[in-house]
Amino acid sequence: MKGYAYPNNPRELLNPKGNIMSKIEINKLTNANVYLDGVNLLGRAEEVQLPQIKHKMAEHKALGMVGSAEFFAGIDKMECKIKWNALYPAVLRTCSNPFTAAMIQVRASLETYNGAGRISEVPATAFIIGTFKEFPLGNIKPQENAEYETTMSVTYAKLIVDKQEVFEIDVLQNIYKVGMIDVLSKFKKNIGA
Repeated sequence: MKGYAYPNNPRELLNPKGNIMSKIEINKLTNANVYLDGVNLLGRAEEVQLPQIKHKMAEHKALGMVGSAEFFAGIDKMECKIKWNALYPAVLRTCSNPFTAAMIQVRASLETYNGAGRISEVPATAFIIGTFKEFPLGNIKPQENAEYETTMSVTYAKLIVDKQEVFEIDVLQNIYKVGMIDVLSKFKKNIGA
């Protein structure tokens, strides 16, 4: 192959630990466990749809500008959906109270792969606080397990990967941190909050 210099010694492809070096590393997150108010619900949740963080953007256009631009104006409402694989009365008791916030914790193991195989495995944890706004009585079909999907209105979301905070949002406390940096600090100071 023209333009690529193959090493004279295959050992040049190994890192100091003796593993094959690879330019591509792929992260895989394929399983998790759900906790509701600190209670381990291993094997009870079939699927979790964590909140989508959506920035509200305000459009700006003016005379003399060749185009328009959008700028951050806040965060849209957040939701979390959990599909349960059966009827769990303790879960539905928590979901049926719209006046008490609940805490969801989703714990996963984030794996990283390269040409040598799996090279690391670190914890990834999402923390969610909010109130449930939908809790069904279930979809029941003959000879099939009933499904129950709950929907939570989220006011707090935080993601930690390998003990490093990725982000934290608390809409009721006016907190928005990215990598431990408070991106609203000047805004809060300016408004006296």
